[in-house]
Amino acid sequence: MKRFLLAALALTLVFAAVVLVQAWPAFGKSADGVRRARMEQSPQWHDGSFANPEPIINHVGTMLNGMLHVSEYASPAPPLQVAPLDPAALRTPPASGLRITWFGHSATLIELDGTRVLTDPSWSERSSPLSWLGPRHGFTPPIALKELPRIDAVVISHDHYDHLDYPTLVAMKDWPTKFVVPLGIGAYLEGWGIAPAKIIELDWWERADVNGLTIVATPARHASGRTPFDRDQTLWASYALLGPQHRVYFSGDTGMFDALREIGRQYGPFDVTMIEVGQYHGGWPDWHIGPEQAVKAAQQLRGKVFFPIHWGGLQLAYHTWTEPVERVLAAAKTPVVIPSPGQPVEPTTSPALEHWWPKLPFQSAREAPIVSSGVSQ
Repeated sequence: MKRFLLAALALTLVFAAVVLVQAWPAFGKSADGVRRARMEQSPQWHDGSFANPEPIINHVGTMLNGMLHVSEYASPAPPLQVAPLDPAALRTPPASGLRITWFGHSATLIELDGTRVLTDPSWSERSSPLSWLGPRHGFTPPIALKELPRIDAVVISHDHYDHLDYPTLVAMKDWPTKFVVPLGIGAYLEGWGIAPAKIIELDWWERADVNGLTIVATPARHASGRTPFDRDQTLWASYALLGPQHRVYFSGDTGMFDALREIGRQYGPFDVTMIEVGQYHGGWPDWHIGPEQAVKAAQQLRGKVFFPIHWGGLQLAYHTWTEPVERVLAAAKTPVVIPSPGQPVEPTTSPALEHWWPKLPFQSAREAPIVSSGVSQ
């Protein structure tokens, strides 16, 4: 028995070592030197890490209860069959000057007044440091990375695996593009082979100009970390994309926060507000804003058209996968655009709604409200 236990322990250690070696590159490099010094000078840096003005509160009991009541429709089963996107559809400039193509979760192509911006690109099968373990996307991206048109800017909201995907970023390292990221994430990109000259790191309220487009890193209420040991060591952000004719807001991941009104005052009105609406729960109401608060946030931002993101297949919560958009439509105060994956839309001229997702049972806002703490509702 002793020999058996020792052999089992040895095999476990070998397995753990193999897993660690496989995952290690995706963990990323920590910031140091000048980059670290700049992070520590940020108004968002407090006592050794970044922090939100409104603290994030978790309700562990509610969270554990949710684990016992996961919707049987929490992810598409079988996986969605998504029509491939013909690359030719992206070669002709949009007639309106603004076109958005959603690739799933928070990955979108925003073509804005002649500039192409790719947000939180994730082309991997799983959102994980490992290719064989972790949450799996509910459908295959409708277009291959190599078939995308030239991208002027890749914009990253934060370092969680469903938003900062190591294999995807490595595949982009030789692209002639700029990578606009919050403070600290530049260290990851540089460690993955992206030239420092291509990397633009921003603190909240800082801006960069790319091909005539102004990109402003605006506040968000979230967190960061790729391992249990680097919590909040990089910043998170939303973005205001300001073109000569159009303005788009991209939320990244966020709970409700008071600075939304200030973003709307300074940079709105926005032609389109792209706000995350899925992967929420009452156990973590400050991490993800939820459908009804997302609609309210769009109003505070002075948005004209609402474009829901961060839903549709990657299961990180317990709700029905279609629930977020059903609840958005019930609460919406402005036009809503919900294209199918890979469907290019010009939201300012053709915000037509096609109900392409299935009708499934879900909980309403009354049955499962999401209310972030510590903010002026």
